[in-house]
Amino acid sequence: MQEVKKTAMITIAGRPNVGKSTLTNALVGEKIAIVSPKPQTTRNRICGVMNKGDTQFIFLDTPGLHKARTRLGDYMVKVVRESVADVDGVCLLVEPVANIGAPEQALIDRIREEKLPAVLVINKIDTVEKDALLSVMAVYSAAYDFDAIIPISAQEQDGLDVLLEQLSKYAAEGPQLFPDGMTTDQPERQIVAEIVREKLLRNLDKEVPHGTAIEVTKFSERDSGVIDLHVTVYCEKASHKGIIIGKNGAMMKKISTHAREDIERFMGAKVYLETWVKVKENWRDNLNYVRSFGYDEQ
Repeated sequence: MQEVKKTAMITIAGRPNVGKSTLTNALVGEKIAIVSPKPQTTRNRICGVMNKGDTQFIFLDTPGLHKARTRLGDYMVKVVRESVADVDGVCLLVEPVANIGAPEQALIDRIREEKLPAVLVINKIDTVEKDALLSVMAVYSAAYDFDAIIPISAQEQDGLDVLLEQLSKYAAEGPQLFPDGMTTDQPERQIVAEIVREKLLRNLDKEVPHGTAIEVTKFSERDSGVIDLHVTVYCEKASHKGIIIGKNGAMMKKISTHAREDIERFMGAKVYLETWVKVKENWRDNLNYVRSFGYDEQ
């Protein structure tokens, strides 16, 4: 008798910097979404795939819901709204704080509007005493009738089995959407660009890394198996270009070295990486530039 297959498409939503990408990576078991301590690290919806038993879980890691101040911000907010629709369930990821902020309230309203099954996932429980969780649970329980409230630490991978058990209840019978062994729908070029952007976020301060976009202009493989990559980093101001390059090119060299190491791990091959930095004034507010860098609203 043929085994019955199921799929569960789950959106992971929340405010910026709450740990959505860390949770996605932990569930998938592989780094498919970039992570940094800075808010708005994720710009696109990222799809992570994990097979467990007869069920294929598809996790949609979304940008953090925030008040948009640029065309790029508008795009990111739109991605979040559209991701909380036409899915089998939603994980509302929150920090262990007994207060519902505007982003959480907006997402609860969206879940209610779409009539979606939802789980409240309280992340970062390793940072608070157990007693503090009770007041968080009480505040959110009063705001919405979640199917379950599950405390986790994505960083420590604590509580993920309980979360998966709950999410498996949302799985529906049907063909698997991704082949075995596939962990993301992102093209390799996009993952490479995101890895470079992660290193910019980790090494640069203030507004500089948020104003960067990455273009992979060459992606080819030699007969020897070495991968040649040419990557251009775009920034919004000439002063930012100097900061990114650093004294005698030291900062860009550091960023490139860290990026190459991660790309080699991801590709399983030796990588030759060349990087350039160019200025595109205020590109985040130029719809044509926003679209050309892959943040397309269509």
